[in-house]
Amino acid sequence: MEEKRRNLSWLSALIIGICVIASCVALSFGLSHFRSQNVHSIAATGSASKDFESDLITWGGSFKAKSYTSKQAYQKIQKDAEIVKKYLKANGLDDGEILFSSVDIYEKYKDIYDSAGNYVGQEEDGYELSQSVNISSEKIDTVEKISRDISSLLDSGVEFTSDSPQYYYTDLDSMKLELIEEASENARDRVNIIAKSSDAKLGKLMNSNLGVFQITARNSGTSSYSYDGAFDTSSRWKTATVTVRLEYDLK
Repeated sequence: MEEKRRNLSWLSALIIGICVIASCVALSFGLSHFRSQNVHSIAATGSASKDFESDLITWGGSFKAKSYTSKQAYQKIQKDAEIVKKYLKANGLDDGEILFSSVDIYEKYKDIYDSAGNYVGQEEDGYELSQSVNISSEKIDTVEKISRDISSLLDSGVEFTSDSPQYYYTDLDSMKLELIEEASENARDRVNIIAKSSDAKLGKLMNSNLGVFQITARNSGTSSYSYDGAFDTSSRWKTATVTVRLEYDLK
């Protein structure tokens, strides 16, 4: 029995020793791996930005016509659509830049109350028709002027409601490629400066990461940036920004 206890004690000591050695090996590998990741690579983030002016504007509005019959309301909105179209063309727009939507028809009702003020139901109260017009043009100055001055339409009896203009850039893909190249060069320059200051020699590229594009109003600052990438359409003058992160191995 005594010999059996000695064998068990020896076996327990052996197992504990093996566990301790394995733990030390794992810890040593983890520390060396950690040092390798931090000491034997250099990473830097480069950025590039460009100010530009939009080359396409979209704008629109809607108008309504009301009457006790759908026929009269439709005749009124047809007349208003012609007034709107003539106004737009007279101010420098072409047929291909003007798009009218289909007409929406709503039947109106009004509440009915008895002499005691109790609600008793509803009755028909005529029709209301609405139609929208959308403009897409490269004549930005022209459309801006039209959008700011619709008084002549209102004076003609058209119940016109104007939307805010939206601004776009039609060659955005080419600009993005240009900015990616500039941001990559900027990141490489920063890595080279770090390596030179550290008396290190760069090896191969280990990893690269492209950040999201930020299209913001000019001079709006980074406060307009979005995690998913901003895309401003409310400003004619914009700024495009992108970042690129590069990580290099060290020789």
